[in-house]
Amino acid sequence: MTKQMSEDEWKAFITKGSRTGKLSTVRADGSPHIAPMWFVLDDGALVFTTDKETVKGRNLLRDGRAELCVDDEQPPYSFVVLRGHAEISEAPGPLRTFATSIAARYMGEDRAREFGERNSIPGMLLVRMGIEHVTAYAAIAD
Repeated sequence: MTKQMSEDEWKAFITKGSRTGKLSTVRADGSPHIAPMWFVLDDGALVFTTDKETVKGRNLLRDGRAELCVDDEQPPYSFVVLRGHAEISEAPGPLRTFATSIAARYMGEDRAREFGERNSIPGMLLVRMGIEHVTAYAAIAD
């Protein structure tokens, strides 16, 4: 049994702990590509970094459409799917700031700077995905 999550509930769900997202982008031939990723939520947008030479990076540069799924891999298996368009920047300052913030979430404060530096070198992209549609369901334990 499930119930639809409110905006506050799905935001709390996707930002809890270090749940990764599974990002789907559109390949040049129209087929989907999916990849796991680290992200943060900032001012109503999903923010993440990627190398511009990855499949994900090339897809987003060509076609900014994307969807992200965040799920609970333990019973009762709740999930959130977010759809939107990506805005991409290579500005070093914001890239370093967000790469460090994302690293703090997933690697801890003690390694945030190390991973922030690694993930903000030339060739990396800062991606802000505006959220246009949300599907969010919380499973209810029997």
